[in-house]
Amino acid sequence: MTIRAGRLRRTLLAAGVALAVALPVSGAARPEIPAPAPASLGRVTAPKLTAAYEANRANAAEAARMAERYGARGRAAELRAMASPGRRFLAFDGRGAGRTAEVFGDLAGADRVAVLVPGSDTSLDAYDRFRAGALALRAKLGPGTAVVAWLGYDTPGTLSPAALTTGRADEAAPALRSFVRRLHDVNARARVSLLCHSYGSVVCASAASGPGGRDLDVTDIALYGSPGTGVDRAADLDTRARIWAGRGADDWIADVPHHSVGLFGTTVGFGADPVSRGFGARVFAAGNGGHSDYLTPGSVALDSLARIVRGEDPEAGHA
Repeated sequence: MTIRAGRLRRTLLAAGVALAVALPVSGAARPEIPAPAPASLGRVTAPKLTAAYEANRANAAEAARMAERYGARGRAAELRAMASPGRRFLAFDGRGAGRTAEVFGDLAGADRVAVLVPGSDTSLDAYDRFRAGALALRAKLGPGTAVVAWLGYDTPGTLSPAALTTGRADEAAPALRSFVRRLHDVNARARVSLLCHSYGSVVCASAASGPGGRDLDVTDIALYGSPGTGVDRAADLDTRARIWAGRGADDWIADVPHHSVGLFGTTVGFGADPVSRGFGARVFAAGNGGHSDYLTPGSVALDSLARIVRGEDPEAGHA
């Protein structure tokens, strides 16, 4: 058996295991925790930011009350924290797994804005790690910058069929393009970067390709901890942005076969490894961390990502 064939076989086996594990779990899912519809904000510009933040905090407070009455105490506690004075959400939806866009820094006055796009298993019920990474990046970037933690799509479960295909990413892509346009409504002069972790890198690639890809007005797209993007080369992305890729030495994603194959009428897998020489991304140093360590304070990866956002060249990695 050739190496390529062996990897392809492992891809199929991984798909089968994920299907076997995930399908029984999904069938036992709890009913949705009730929450109000999102606040009606209209087009948000810089003068309207404060009102938008207040409306979204009020919505989170009402969602917390509804969750408490439902008996979802963990969700209610998270929502109460989100409704606290000082929290700033450009978008908020407490329904289902939740969708948010939390702002750190002065969005209207920033010269550089970083948008974090998360991977699998990110939701309102598992939000703290995502938020901690945004805070660490904002602290590293310093004055004149803002960070947005964009949980703007229903992320797949790590052990689920959805995590093996581009389906969720393709659904999320228009929302991400729309959100970037909203950022430019608030601050037309800011240079925006997308920092895309794990399955989030599939979302960013989908947003930067196909119809509408050229309309994604960002300067840089950084892919880290990526299983692949759904394209085989960075040049296949229809974007003017610089494409970066990095992977920590202890990241298990390196062992995921970087191939794609047709299976049951869909495509399983995401193609070429973004840190490979053939993909053609600018590879940045990501240190020795694991899959969840890229935004850890003091890490090599955090330093590299901050340099990308600031428009500097990070230390080169090894393809």
